[in-house]
Amino acid sequence: MLIGASTWLWTSPLTTAAAEDLLPRIAHLGFAAVELPLEDTALVDAKRVRALAGDHNLEVSVCGAFGPGRDLTNADAKVRQNTQDYIAACLDFAVEVGAPMFCGPLYAEVGKRRQLPEAERRAEWQLAVAGIRTACEAAATRGLRIAIEPLNRFETDLVHTAADAVRMARDVAHPAAGVMIDTFHMTIEEDNLEQAVLTAGPYLLHVQVSENQRGIPGTGLTDWAALARGLRAVDYKGLVVIESFTPDNRDLAAAVCIWNRRAPDQDTFAREGLRFLEQHFTPASP
Repeated sequence: MLIGASTWLWTSPLTTAAAEDLLPRIAHLGFAAVELPLEDTALVDAKRVRALAGDHNLEVSVCGAFGPGRDLTNADAKVRQNTQDYIAACLDFAVEVGAPMFCGPLYAEVGKRRQLPEAERRAEWQLAVAGIRTACEAAATRGLRIAIEPLNRFETDLVHTAADAVRMARDVAHPAAGVMIDTFHMTIEEDNLEQAVLTAGPYLLHVQVSENQRGIPGTGLTDWAALARGLRAVDYKGLVVIESFTPDNRDLAAAVCIWNRRAPDQDTFAREGLRFLEQHFTPASP
């Protein structure tokens, strides 16, 4: 397992200029990987990012931002096609920067949550499955995989747990389909972190981490020992990436409900989080 940090910890949206500042800083802090959230692929020069990552020995992961207008469950076919176009652009970017997959809550717009009749819920599930299957086909032609992310009940009404994500991946029924987990959402939705990892099992492609209050790993209620046991049990060898958000970008902070500062500055957040995670997820761990 290699430990990484998302650029969302410092900035939004990601731009080439931000990458030129952050990738050297992330490497200097001691991380082995960087996660690139792509709100707008046109803002980031993939070739420049790949060069920066190579210069600083950083592995790269790419995740999506499924805000308004990006929704594979939308009744409007134009919205669904717009979402596929965005996914395709992200997949091309992932190839350019050398990332092995594209991850995120691809199935629906974040924040979409409603009480629906069961028939409508099944219909939306099937739209998501069909859309992700198309995304997996596009990923496979590029040598990539797709990691489906469960979100908590306040951010989606469709995929909440590792079991939900595995069920969706199985319904997609494509070799490129996998899942990811995020401890923030897990501490809201899962009964047991170790069991959730075991449930994800061979489908598990990616791990994001922060505390239950989106703070520095190790400062909250998360059962890190259980998570580590689960990851060792499934022989997980991917990235463990800190994903939290800067309170200094008011639009981003409002979107993800970051109302309180969790560290004196974001470098301190990253540095202390890395130190804690190294104790649990590096080869030196018991």
